[in-house]
Amino acid sequence: MINILVADDDPVSQALLVHSLTQAGYPVRQCGEGKEALGYLQRADGPMIGILDWIMPGLDGPEVCKALKANGGPSLIYLILLTSKGDRADIVQGLDAGADDYMTKPFDLQELRSRVQVGVRVLMLQQKLEDRVHQLECALSEVKQLQGLLPICSYCKKIRDDQNYWQQVEQYLSHYTEVQFSHGVCPPCYEKEIVPQLKAMKERKASSCKLSF
Repeated sequence: MINILVADDDPVSQALLVHSLTQAGYPVRQCGEGKEALGYLQRADGPMIGILDWIMPGLDGPEVCKALKANGGPSLIYLILLTSKGDRADIVQGLDAGADDYMTKPFDLQELRSRVQVGVRVLMLQQKLEDRVHQLECALSEVKQLQGLLPICSYCKKIRDDQNYWQQVEQYLSHYTEVQFSHGVCPPCYEKEIVPQLKAMKERKASSCKLSF
């Protein structure tokens, strides 16, 4: 369950918020001062959702939002500003400060719980994305790459691996890379290897024909 911080210096408003969210099943921490709220939200194990009153002693809500965004706070955090200011300029100011959502007072508790649920869904999606990115980074770090000098035999062209085991070039590359091979015969090898075999086959066939007579 995601923990929630309620930061509001109005005791009545704070009590309503805490009661409503506790009834909805959320663990809730509460405070009435901006610096204290910032301290809670900056902790690695701190609340992931912060419901902040705009006007508070110490730091106001937008200042708390700015501090969290500017100082590299927790990546998984969702901030909701509460205020009696409802002008468009105020809304823009709050969102620009780093808030994720905005509600004007007096607020509807049912609407607030719905907005908190939106925050929970956003945080869960962010968590899944971070987990996926971490998995991809781990996979990339484990990708085998060829680099440096390869010890190769001057005669048979086999490559020596880290266990001092000699392998054919295609075996070595298949093991350490994602290369797939399609075998063929180059013209020089055709003349050197295939042509003599064909001649030998013809000679054996001719010899067997003579013997049959």
